[in-house]
Amino acid sequence: MVYVAKVFGFILSLSYKLSLDNYILAIIIFTAISKVILLPVSIWTQKNSIKMVKLQPKLNMIKVNYFGDRDKIADETTDLYKQEKYNPFAGIIPMCIQIVILLGIIEVVRHPEYANLSEAEMVVGNIEFYLHPYSAGGLYWLMPLFAGVSALILSFAQLRMNPLQAEQSKSGQIGTTAFSVGISLILGIFVPAGVGLYWICSNLLTIFQQFILNHIIDPHKYIDHAALEESRRQLNELQNIGAPVKGMRRNPYASKEKADYKRFFSVANKHIVFYSEKNGFYKYFEKVIDYLLQHSNLTIHYITSDPKDNIFEMEKENKRIRGYYIGEKRLIPLMMKMDADMVVMTMPDLDNYHIKRSYVRKDVEYVYICHYPLSTHMVLHTGSFDHYDTFLCVGEFQIPEIRKQEELYNLPAKKLVLAGYGQLEKLKDQYDAMEKVDRSRKKILIAPSWQEENILESCIDKLLSELLGKGADVYVRPHPEFVKRYGYKVDAIVERYKDYAGDDLHFELDFTTNTSLFDSDVAITDWSGTAYEFSFVTGKPAVFVDTKMKVKNPEYVKLGIEPLEIKLRDEVGIRLDPKNLDGAYEKITELFNKQEEYIKKNIELRNRYIYNFGHSGELGGKYIIDSLKKKAENRKKADN
Repeated sequence: MVYVAKVFGFILSLSYKLSLDNYILAIIIFTAISKVILLPVSIWTQKNSIKMVKLQPKLNMIKVNYFGDRDKIADETTDLYKQEKYNPFAGIIPMCIQIVILLGIIEVVRHPEYANLSEAEMVVGNIEFYLHPYSAGGLYWLMPLFAGVSALILSFAQLRMNPLQAEQSKSGQIGTTAFSVGISLILGIFVPAGVGLYWICSNLLTIFQQFILNHIIDPHKYIDHAALEESRRQLNELQNIGAPVKGMRRNPYASKEKADYKRFFSVANKHIVFYSEKNGFYKYFEKVIDYLLQHSNLTIHYITSDPKDNIFEMEKENKRIRGYYIGEKRLIPLMMKMDADMVVMTMPDLDNYHIKRSYVRKDVEYVYICHYPLSTHMVLHTGSFDHYDTFLCVGEFQIPEIRKQEELYNLPAKKLVLAGYGQLEKLKDQYDAMEKVDRSRKKILIAPSWQEENILESCIDKLLSELLGKGADVYVRPHPEFVKRYGYKVDAIVERYKDYAGDDLHFELDFTTNTSLFDSDVAITDWSGTAYEFSFVTGKPAVFVDTKMKVKNPEYVKLGIEPLEIKLRDEVGIRLDPKNLDGAYEKITELFNKQEEYIKKNIELRNRYIYNFGHSGELGGKYIIDSLKKKAENRKKADN
């Protein structure tokens, strides 16, 4: 520091002469001169900060695309830095320079002979700038206070003007401010008052310097703020997936999830993997899995995001079923590192959101199984199936829908396999096994969907006023998702009709069975697929209330194909206008009188639209076995 102190001593001596022998003005002049001398470094820092912020959208998208895979994120980040010729450690250079300057100033103040000054010349008024506040006490304690205030002012200014600090997260900004203020307070207490004065001047002049730099090199000309915000949004969504329930400090199943994640990747040569979003989704796979277990030696690897999934009981009874609990957040890297031959899911939007195709194996075949027996192009998002390789179709009506979407959006052709709909077959088996009750009173079931402006939100009071007291039992069965999201609305309806409860109005909030659905004489819904399951299983008519349509793909009209949800509304039953429900019970009574006609008609409709009813497990299972055999044969040929 001797050499640094000599240089700084010369500058301070010059500053003292320019200040007309006033030590305070000398420190201010010294600080200004140091800022001018270091202006090239400040310009370089400005450019480096802008470059870092410019890279941030790409860095965020690396974290999005490889979420949870730390090694891959590190590799991709390093490659990006090399490509952009950016060294992340370059950011510490200004800080190192500032430390050297600070140490030099401390040395000069402690030893004023470097500036050819005496201690007497370091006194202005009653302030002796060579003293330390912690030893001098009194008014000298104002020095650390002023230093802290100057640091706070600088932090607020930098958060608005400095390109790098302005883009920090809120927690990062708070941390930076707290660190800056803390360091300034400590410096103000334990270094000579002259050093504290320099620090105050440096903080305040830095604000002016940043203002000048932003005019010389305007960050807004180089930074794509829209891209930055979008990348942040996507990353934030991923980070919030699977967030702990309020009041729960830790996931009680965390150890199981960690063990299952490790166990999944410890298994080599996985041929087929099923993924279930939650307990109860097994029913969509059941027919296919049963066939695979009976007609192959395949091990069923079954991932679920529900720690209480029944699959864990099933694996105890069948050694060829292996269940893995993987929560939504850890599922992201698992799917990206998937190493199986085939993945079967009921989840749409593969690769459109957080669940991606594997980057480890490009030859994984992704197979979609429907959890809805109707059309593919209206009630699901645009491009929901774009990244699937194979689609197990419910019926022939889905083939032109998918092919037309491929044509419109220039997509590669998928394998379309006519497989039927196993869930409907399972429901039919349950219905046939049910004990049929001969009731004296008709049973009307109201089973709305959960989308916006469904029956419960738009016309439940008018509908009930038309149905109650007419000699029929009315059951209201809200959608489970509606209860989950808007339980308070359901509670309000139940409270409103508490005087009717137990008489001819009943609320069903237990969703463990479908008995009440198929035990009804007529089902009333809006846009729920439940009504079609009801009519296709029992043959009985349904009533559709034309509330706001359930449309998640506004581009469905481009296909020029009428969705089955709309086409069949007038065939399996009747439609009602939610704004004119007068005489609803009388219209439903006509359905009771024509029930036998509807049963015959609806069973014919089911057999027309649902392919090879009763054999979906066989058709889907055969395709899976054949496809896996071909993959194995191709590997052998490649090895030879």
